[in-house]
Amino acid sequence: MSRTDRSRDQEELVNQQHAGGRPTGAEADDTLTTTYREDGFVVLRDALSPEEVDTLRREAVAVCRGDRGAVAGLVPARAGESDEEVIRRYVCVHFPHKISEVAHAALLHPVVVDALVRLVGPNVKAMQSMLFTKSEGKPGQAWHQDEFWIPTRDRSLTGAWIALDDATVDNGCLWVIPGSHRRGVLYPDREHDDPRFDCTVEAYAFPYGDDDAVPVEVPAGSVVLFDGYLLHRSLPNSGRRGLRRALVNHYMSAESVLPWQTPPPGVHLGKWDYRDVVLVAGEDPYAHRGTPHLSQAMVRPERDGGCAR
Repeated sequence: MSRTDRSRDQEELVNQQHAGGRPTGAEADDTLTTTYREDGFVVLRDALSPEEVDTLRREAVAVCRGDRGAVAGLVPARAGESDEEVIRRYVCVHFPHKISEVAHAALLHPVVVDALVRLVGPNVKAMQSMLFTKSEGKPGQAWHQDEFWIPTRDRSLTGAWIALDDATVDNGCLWVIPGSHRRGVLYPDREHDDPRFDCTVEAYAFPYGDDDAVPVEVPAGSVVLFDGYLLHRSLPNSGRRGLRRALVNHYMSAESVLPWQTPPPGVHLGKWDYRDVVLVAGEDPYAHRGTPHLSQAMVRPERDGGCAR
């Protein structure tokens, strides 16, 4: 299937997912799973109501003001500083669900969980949330695969990218390379000095070019589900003014242990299971290991002044 054909099929699916045209029952299951397996991503259009989107936008301000608790790297809001001034200071806050009940509830959104059960389930757990704000002029992130950062043993890692604003090419929407997940290969990574992107490393030496990429432009309230091996990136917000806010949550099958981050001293990597997780569907076969508090809300460092090497 050519990239043009894939793009056309993806556009058709997005159109089907409008209210009143959304596939139901077995048809929905088949469309969702087939598209996801073929392209490595699928769009759930209108998954969140306008009211839910507004609630998450307000919560983003509260998190960035420090009203929900400690956030490592957060700069205290100055007296009289507007909400827009505060939120424009940041690009991304990691783990907002650790301090925000609203962000935590978003991990369990029924539309998202229903799709995850069909794609990953029946037992699904979450381990990470990220709140992106990205105002005009803020950078994007170079080509990467999320499985590079969050390794699973069964290739079940799935991102849920929740649009809190209309995501467009101008304001820095996601770009993906459809089908790039299928081989299950993690490509090499390297440091870069491209000012369009933040300081995280970029993937390279993969058998695709930028011409194979497609923009995922979606309206606020949509959710983009994508495979952990899918190559994706975002470009800077080049709009004259405006935010491109998104809440991104990561999930995996509960059957897989999670050898994420640095294991405690004396614990072999093969036995390490990162357990600061949230069960969102089904049963957790490792529940007896508990769910200790390991992560904390933190601001992602930015490129200002150059990237530390």
